[in-house]
Amino acid sequence: MDKITKIDIITRQSKFDELKDALNDIGITGMTVYQVLGCGNQKGKTEVYRGSELTMDLLPKVKLEICVCEVPVQLVIDTATKVLRTGKIGDGKIFIYPVENVVKIRTGEEGVKAL
Repeated sequence: MDKITKIDIITRQSKFDELKDALNDIGITGMTVYQVLGCGNQKGKTEVYRGSELTMDLLPKVKLEICVCEVPVQLVIDTATKVLRTGKIGDGKIFIYPVENVVKIRTGEEGVKAL
């Protein structure tokens, strides 16, 4: 069976459309997208609301899940990094996992054919 890799990308919501278009340009045809909340080492940020200082512990983010086998993993990483990097806190993270198997429920196909 060919190697299948899952890539999770968590980043700013404002960058989603640009990232989706860039991934489509390199051959990514399927993804699962979630609206999520999270914070990194900076533990959110402090904002002033109606004269009071509030700490935003969990910031809105978008999470993309992609499984690849034909598109090189490094190409996905390089493309996402190029689109998402602003040099500021909150650009996001990319997680890479090996996938043992994939099963398409409708047909029972497994592995790369199920993608």
